[in-house]
Amino acid sequence: MTNPEQDPTQSSTEETLGAPVPETPGAGDTSVQRDPEDWVTGDEPMTAAQKSYLDTLAREAGEELPATLTKAQASEHIDRLQKGNPRTT
Repeated sequence: MTNPEQDPTQSSTEETLGAPVPETPGAGDTSVQRDPEDWVTGDEPMTAAQKSYLDTLAREAGEELPATLTKAQASEHIDRLQKGNPRTT
């Protein structure tokens, strides 16, 4: 492998491993958003953290939800409840 500084045939804008990511509009959010339905582990039981947070959000919204939700279902309820909660918007 050659160093771009030593090899004039390589462009300095070429993406390389270990190089900083170029700044692009909206690049500040590095999280990857995936549809919970596409999650590999989406059918597993929700995590303890999801259960605790969902319990708090549901109580604040005056809702009752089953305690047997999957990770994907819990994530969707969390997203929905966060949108309607002034504390999280």
